[in-house]
Amino acid sequence: MLPEVANIRIMNLSRHEDIKLSIFLLMKKAILFTLGLFSALSLSAETVTYDIDPAHSGVNFAVRHFVNDVNGSFGEFDGTVTVDTADMTKSSTKATIKTKSVDTNNGKRDGHLQTDDYFAVAKFPEMTFESTKWEKVSGDTYKVTGNLTILGVTKPVTMDVDFLGKVDGTGHYSGMEIIGFKGGTKIKRSEWGLDAGGPIVGDDVEISVSVQGHRKK
Repeated sequence: MLPEVANIRIMNLSRHEDIKLSIFLLMKKAILFTLGLFSALSLSAETVTYDIDPAHSGVNFAVRHFVNDVNGSFGEFDGTVTVDTADMTKSSTKATIKTKSVDTNNGKRDGHLQTDDYFAVAKFPEMTFESTKWEKVSGDTYKVTGNLTILGVTKPVTMDVDFLGKVDGTGHYSGMEIIGFKGGTKIKRSEWGLDAGGPIVGDDVEISVSVQGHRKK
């Protein structure tokens, strides 16, 4: 073999190896960059769970009686709100409400509401809500869809919910993180079997909730 030809082949092999090395280094950089990106995203996204604080939250309702609204609330409830800080649409919530805690500021009426005519608290001591979907509307406003169970009947409802913010607690809540929401919806009580009262009591029930949740930092 002529020396010139041999040198050309050696040069070609060397260039080929250089190209392979360059490609390998580029792939290595790309892989490291991708891993770093995923690592950064995982660090910035955090799913945290807050316990609902009943002392600073509320479950309220209003229903028509003849031509005026009667307002009421439930005083005993608990639950959690799990929030994805990077994407609120991945959040979730669930709550349990004690039906015997119904309060309309009238003892006689509250006693009637606890009977089988209405909430049948002996048979159904709890009603529950568990979200299935959070949809962003705009800004800090969301539509939260979930399953509402009353008298053993489960049906989907959608609530308009506003995210009120997140702060660090002070005083009694020092060392805790506080989060807040408020929302509301309207349901037809007859769809859950709450159909007593005939024409005297309206079928539409306005529900409003305010939620303050907290967690240890």
